[in-house]
Amino acid sequence: MTELTSLCVFCGAKPGNNPALADAARTLGTAIGQSGRTLVFGGGRVGLMGELARATRDAGGHVAGFIPEHLERAERADKTLPELHVVSDMHTRKLGMFERADAFCILPGGLGTLDETFEILTWRQLGLHDKPIALLNVEGFWDPLLEVIDRIIVEGFYHTAHQHRLFTVVTDPEAVLPTLAAELAGQSPDAAPAPGHDARALG
Repeated sequence: MTELTSLCVFCGAKPGNNPALADAARTLGTAIGQSGRTLVFGGGRVGLMGELARATRDAGGHVAGFIPEHLERAERADKTLPELHVVSDMHTRKLGMFERADAFCILPGGLGTLDETFEILTWRQLGLHDKPIALLNVEGFWDPLLEVIDRIIVEGFYHTAHQHRLFTVVTDPEAVLPTLAAELAGQSPDAAPAPGHDARALG
């Protein structure tokens, strides 16, 4: 049984066009900070990343950022973070974030967020880790992705040999932590769903 002490969040380095997405990032960050947990993220101070990290710190939480050298300027590395790792490349960044976290949450973002998402899902499918993953589907942002995954399953391209779910869909940022903590504690995601928890998951 593992306790949820640190959460890695993948999200965009841009704010997006929908203010609800930034609101969700701030709500999740506040929840992480108030719970005394550590946020592990991409180390930038702009976009949803910045909103998330500032909210976590404002609520008293610890923040650990990982950013590659070539993105220090583009993503505006937050040099005020209590823990900032400037690494050599994207692969080292993703590995560092993985090793530092007990679980993962995916917020809206762009291609970089999708890259991180598919890698962590693939690693779990291959049995390289069994850390829980929550997809925060704010205002249906990830609905198209879920449709693609459904198509992958229908067309027979999904390996079903494993016995666990790869991820759980959550619609309320305040449901992220209790959902992931329950899974780490060995409870089924459907055993006692939190408000904003969607039973739909892959696996």
